[in-house]
Amino acid sequence: MSEKDLTSLLFDNSYTSLLPADTQTQNFSRHVKNCCYSFATPSKPPKPHLIAYAQEVAQVLELSTETCESSDFLEVFSGNRLLSGMHPYASCYGGHQFGHWAGQLGDGRAINLGEILNTKGERWTLQLKGAGPTPYSRKADGFAVLRSSVREFLCSEAMYHLGIPTTRALSLISTGQPVIRDMFYDGHPKAEPGAIVCRVAPSFTRFGHFQILTARDEIDLLKRHVDYTITTDFPHLGPPSKSVYLKWFEEICTKTAEMIVHWMRVGFVHGVMNTDNMSVLGLTIDYGPYGWLENYDPHWTPNTTDNENRRYCFGNQPHIALWNLNQLANALSPLFKTHEPLQETLTHYASHFKHSWQQMMVNKLGLLTFNPKTDSTLLSELLTLLQSAEIDMTLFFRNLAQLTISDQSPIESINNTHLIEPFKGTFYQTSQLNSKVTKTLEQWLHRYLQRIRQDNQSNNSRRQQMNAVNPKYVLRNYLAQLAIDKAEQNDYTMIKDLLDVLRQPYAEQAGKEHYAEKRPEWARHRAGCSMLSCSS
Repeated sequence: MSEKDLTSLLFDNSYTSLLPADTQTQNFSRHVKNCCYSFATPSKPPKPHLIAYAQEVAQVLELSTETCESSDFLEVFSGNRLLSGMHPYASCYGGHQFGHWAGQLGDGRAINLGEILNTKGERWTLQLKGAGPTPYSRKADGFAVLRSSVREFLCSEAMYHLGIPTTRALSLISTGQPVIRDMFYDGHPKAEPGAIVCRVAPSFTRFGHFQILTARDEIDLLKRHVDYTITTDFPHLGPPSKSVYLKWFEEICTKTAEMIVHWMRVGFVHGVMNTDNMSVLGLTIDYGPYGWLENYDPHWTPNTTDNENRRYCFGNQPHIALWNLNQLANALSPLFKTHEPLQETLTHYASHFKHSWQQMMVNKLGLLTFNPKTDSTLLSELLTLLQSAEIDMTLFFRNLAQLTISDQSPIESINNTHLIEPFKGTFYQTSQLNSKVTKTLEQWLHRYLQRIRQDNQSNNSRRQQMNAVNPKYVLRNYLAQLAIDKAEQNDYTMIKDLLDVLRQPYAEQAGKEHYAEKRPEWARHRAGCSMLSCSS
């Protein structure tokens, strides 16, 4: 890999070359038709400052450290200057928001700078989030505040290092320009520092890109966009045809199922699973009011807007993904004479999710295979136990790996006090560690030890298996908020520390243990630590 400076980036820009543009070139809020995107130029922030950049993403783009720390980098990725070959645009899409069709949405605060090809032939789209208004901004200003930008930057990279399909984040830049936001939509707006994240992905194509075209009866353009997407992002499927459309849709179903299984594995809650926030590449996209489960609660949502109905809570995510896939199937149905082929393909989601979820839980528990006769009950009892007593999900599974079992001693002879000691610190309320809960935990641990003994696997092998899928470090909500608090005082050290720790979420990392601690009590109900709004 040869490292480049910015002028060496090879822009391909197939999206704007092969798909139709909005004929109106002025940048004002409007409804557009018969096009896939509108040209839009980033606003120029007055005093940009580079807060942080992700070295791994820079390496993918083949940019050197020197380049990333240069004034040229700052100017380009703050939106102050365009490189030769950049054709900035905002794409048009629609979507279902909280189950209701919202019509045209589009890139309201995201501007794509263009697509580059690296020396491996990989295509990467560079996108600025928070760089000002576009034709799709509606009544908004197109900017983003520092708090949401910090969360997007850190979470994008945290998810990648956890092994979860995701868009990436190259840089986080403050703008030196205040942004007015009403965080809780309660009539108390205030000025907040602004920031821009450069997001990176092979493609930012969403379910909603196809929904809007069908909703407007622009079927020729629908077919054209589908053909482009298959040719560009799914070339292994072959030239577009009706049979390939089905293969493509099946792959979207499979990739979506795998993404959701990963979310469930680490306790991630997206918070806004609208169809416009669903990637056809199966990438986690749009980090708004997301969060990680602290105490295991399948009904928890980080989104204040979703607090009443909890449509997008942790436990609903597999179901909502299927609902969203149904909406995509409806959008693609004009490409077929009937709905039946797509509906039949949808069945692959449920079967693939079930199999993948079972295998994921087998890995989390350190088992060799899934035995439905015993393991279905073992899993359901565990999840009931975790929910019943406010037990920290991340810490529990990590500590579970530390259990040891000998080949000789009977399970019944294990000292129960010693057995449950590693799990006392995973309870958020010590008062809940009563005799009933203690007894239930003891009984479950006995059954678990009996089950892992059946596999005849060494303690070390099982521990390695478990620690490879059960992270020690995740971007806990309170940690992100502490980093934001410091950043708003122009102290960016915790952002960089978290970025460094989250690069190795499965490693022990001596001296970094405080980043693995459970949520402190002061953060239980604090804004940013428990619930967030969509305001950014």
